[in-house]
Amino acid sequence: MIAEVYIDIPANPVNKPFDYRIPEGLEEVVEPGMRVTVPFGRTRRLGFVTKLKNESSFKQLKTIDSVEDHHPVLTQELLELGDWLARTTLCTRVAAFQAMLPAAMKADYKKLIEVEQPDQLQASDPELASFLSKVKNPMWSEVVKHHPKLSNRMKRAISQGLLSIHQLVQNQARAKKVIHVSAAVSREQLENACAQMTARAIRQKEVLQFFVQQSDLSSFQLPLADLVNQGFSRDAVNKLEEKGLLHDEQVDHYRDPFLKKVEKTYPLDLTSEQSEALTPILESIEHEEHRVFLCHGVTGSGKTEIYLQSIQHVIAQSKQAIVLVPEISLTPQMVLRFKGRFGEQVAVMHSGLSRGEKYDEWRKIREGKVQVVVGARSAIFAPFKHLGLIIIDEEHESSYKQEDIPRYHARDVAIHRAKTHQCPVVLGSATPSLESFARAGKHVYTLLSLKKRVNQRPLPSVEIVDLREEMREGNHSVFSKILLEKIRDRLEKKEQTVLFLNRRGYSTFVMCRSCGTVVTCPHCDISLTYHRAQHLLKCHYCGYEQKMPDTCPTCASDAMRFFGTGTQKVEAELNRLLPEARVIRMDVDTTRKKGSHEHLLRQFGEEQADILLGTQMIAKGLDFPKVTLVGVLAADSLLHLPDFRASEKTFQLITQVSGRAGRHALPGEVVIQSYTPDHYAVIDAAHHDYEAFYQQEMELRHRAGYPPFYYLALISMTHPEPAKVAEAAERVASILNNNLSQSSQVYGPVVPAISKINDRYRYQCMVKYKREPALLPVLHKILQHFQESGKNNLQISIDLNPVVLM
Repeated sequence: MIAEVYIDIPANPVNKPFDYRIPEGLEEVVEPGMRVTVPFGRTRRLGFVTKLKNESSFKQLKTIDSVEDHHPVLTQELLELGDWLARTTLCTRVAAFQAMLPAAMKADYKKLIEVEQPDQLQASDPELASFLSKVKNPMWSEVVKHHPKLSNRMKRAISQGLLSIHQLVQNQARAKKVIHVSAAVSREQLENACAQMTARAIRQKEVLQFFVQQSDLSSFQLPLADLVNQGFSRDAVNKLEEKGLLHDEQVDHYRDPFLKKVEKTYPLDLTSEQSEALTPILESIEHEEHRVFLCHGVTGSGKTEIYLQSIQHVIAQSKQAIVLVPEISLTPQMVLRFKGRFGEQVAVMHSGLSRGEKYDEWRKIREGKVQVVVGARSAIFAPFKHLGLIIIDEEHESSYKQEDIPRYHARDVAIHRAKTHQCPVVLGSATPSLESFARAGKHVYTLLSLKKRVNQRPLPSVEIVDLREEMREGNHSVFSKILLEKIRDRLEKKEQTVLFLNRRGYSTFVMCRSCGTVVTCPHCDISLTYHRAQHLLKCHYCGYEQKMPDTCPTCASDAMRFFGTGTQKVEAELNRLLPEARVIRMDVDTTRKKGSHEHLLRQFGEEQADILLGTQMIAKGLDFPKVTLVGVLAADSLLHLPDFRASEKTFQLITQVSGRAGRHALPGEVVIQSYTPDHYAVIDAAHHDYEAFYQQEMELRHRAGYPPFYYLALISMTHPEPAKVAEAAERVASILNNNLSQSSQVYGPVVPAISKINDRYRYQCMVKYKREPALLPVLHKILQHFQESGKNNLQISIDLNPVVLM
């Protein structure tokens, strides 16, 4: 038997299957979708088995070393999906397979140092010989890290054949084991043993009596840690095991990221609008037909209840469901709704979990222990075998597009998987992406509309404040007069306020008022942001940090001033103007620690704070009864970015964050502060008028030739030398111009808005096309050409239908 194996090296030259002989004894074990360790070149690597066959066109075959999994980690459907992903996103097969597995399952390659000639090594370098004899399993990386002076001597010894390096392939995935204790003999024997114990063996008697009292002794077992926590002696348990009265065994334990009890919830009565939206979804599930539904409902219209009731239907048919929510709105609130309705049948996958927790949640899915997975983008690859429904909430969110290889969009993967399983996809949003709404307009998707809030509450009233007028009247504060008055009013009424600003840090840039110098990042073409808490300037692109200078680095004057506003500055301003207000700030800086996101939201939900201030992580999915005021501090922070989607993103964010107000009995108000109050994105968001915004934006997109009227392909190149990247970009543009049809338009090469990131200069080319059969083959050729000649440090990446152009 021969296995086709894709080697775990995501590079084009090895992006093909290699044939390996399956050794005797493993022929029954190896299946497609398993990972195996194989000799490759001079090293050992992990590989994915994709196919088994009886013969190979190669005569001399190497043999598989070992099998890493006892079950296939990729189902047949996921192997085929990997093939599709590699073709459509121009990545290697292995990169596609790796994207489908939790991080804990990536192999760890370690180099083990072995002494080949101990006597000769002792003679030529006694110090090195003595050092290596004392270290158990010396790893190359560890020795070099802690004893850098030895690295050259080890290299010399390797070249002389005195030492050798062996590669160890370690699987990082570890199932957690917990010791469980149970009775090894009958109840009668335990009672007899207890009666015969001496008076001194009090602790052992206590343990035996505990076991004797259990009603179903034959099946009763308890983790040892729980026994000890109940006050029983670990030493006594060990002695009883030695006597053969108790028995311990290691049991697989699933780490549970949600330890708190969740109250069970039950289906709610639906409004007539909700029922109308739910009926076609249920019909599609019932008839096992693949359809894509776009559920366009205003904020608070009860989209989540439609999701929950359709999943109920899927579970009743013994099928499974995937629910995707954007990473930032994976708030505990969303997870609790699903856990409350479906309890133990729900697995959760998102970046806040530890590697071990993610691995355990993935194992529950693979082993069929759960029927629903709620997660961020990568949960779309959940290894379910009987999918009955896929839901993508807030489908317009840009976080559904992966920015690094493989550059897939979760919506495309969902639709592809749903076709395979013949099941429906539900896309939900109050502000659908223009592409999805246009497809619904052409009946490619089925549109389901929810125009009213569930409890018949009116949508919040919205007021737009012109910040230019405020400036003319001498108000240079972050807050307009009217917003400040309304916040004070809420403090008096004991109601809550949400303030939204899409910038973290204290100020956006630091400038010298004498000579105009702006402090920029030495590695990127961008100004540094001042963070007041640590008194540091930070780059939000490469992570560079430096102390805030006291004087100007150019002219040495002390006229350094802060410009622009971030969340830290707003927090400081609130503390100054409203010292009595309790403020919670939520941004990347305050939510780095595990569980901090949940902790801060819980505090706000329990009314331990009056004001929640944050970046876009607070714009979605939050539902607090006491929130009656929402303030959008700078509505145009996204509006003037060099991106054709800037107006769409602005409209979506303002609408989403406005939807946090007045969701329950108390009416809501929204104040939008803007320097461009007459922009249609701001006005339409204030009027909650998606259709008006859609018409105007589509007109502009049509004139400029942007999606949804055209598709885009973005080719980005980077290099430490600007001349080399410019030359490569010229070559790419000429290849595109010479090989694509006249109907496609090639733009560039151009320098993007941020011309340098992390000491690498950037260039881009863009293709706009409607139908271009030659595009994928040409892009493939470009990738191969530059990767094969890519020894000169040029990096090239291709993004089909990009979400970020900067």
